Amino acid sequence: MTPATVPALRRGVRLRQDAARDRWVVMAPERMLVPDETALAVLRLVDGTRSLGEITAELARAYAAPEAVIAEDVAALLVDLSDKGLVSLS
Repeated sequence: MTPATVPALRRGVRLRQDAARDRWVVMAPERMLVPDETALAVLRLVDGTRSLGEITAELARAYAAPEAVIAEDVAALLVDLSDKGLVSLS
């Protein structure tokens, strides 16, 4: 994965707020994932147009954290979500 990689939610996968339970969930066919706060911050930026580099830079600014550290964490999360069939990496 490079900074130019553009992650996107796969077809049929949605990030939604579950009003009944007052939490965010990732809905996929026959599956549901409850992301932690870190994953939610990343998933809110995964729109199919922003690159990994852009997502990393935005999170680094928002959390005043080193971009290199953020990049490692974001890449690891996106690879894990890709392995689970929730995110595509192109």
